[in-house]
Amino acid sequence: MTRFLTLAITHLAFAAGGFALGIYALPILMAPDAPSSAEVAGLQSKSAYSGEFRRDLADSDILHWGEGTVSIGGDSVTLVGSVAPGPDYRLYLSPEFVETENDFMALKSSMVQVGPVKTFENFIVPLPEGIDPSSYNTVIIWCEAFGQFITAAQYQ
Repeated sequence: MTRFLTLAITHLAFAAGGFALGIYALPILMAPDAPSSAEVAGLQSKSAYSGEFRRDLADSDILHWGEGTVSIGGDSVTLVGSVAPGPDYRLYLSPEFVETENDFMALKSSMVQVGPVKTFENFIVPLPEGIDPSSYNTVIIWCEAFGQFITAAQYQ
């Protein structure tokens, strides 16, 4: 009986670990090719605002982080840098700087969702028509699937 119990526990633990690894690895495997640094730099040179994603924010950790220069122009938000891989990332513009999940949830109704972040090193997210970046001051990456704060950068 103890042998059966030991086998059941070890197999379940192994299956749970494999599932967790799959959740982490799948977005990396499914991500499209990242834009080149030259392509992103060309758009950043036309940007009106810029900020820095940093790893040392309150709710950033080993699995939820971003670093690099994010720029906001009239038609796109770009990053030269990287973010931790994960599923269902969304880019938001916020009227206030936030660095925790609780602060994000408290202000979410005043934010605007720009679009999905599909690459984890360098990205270009088109800015939908009608969104005025000057009405906001912070760029946030949020994981919709798990309700996780990833990173933020104040740009004005």
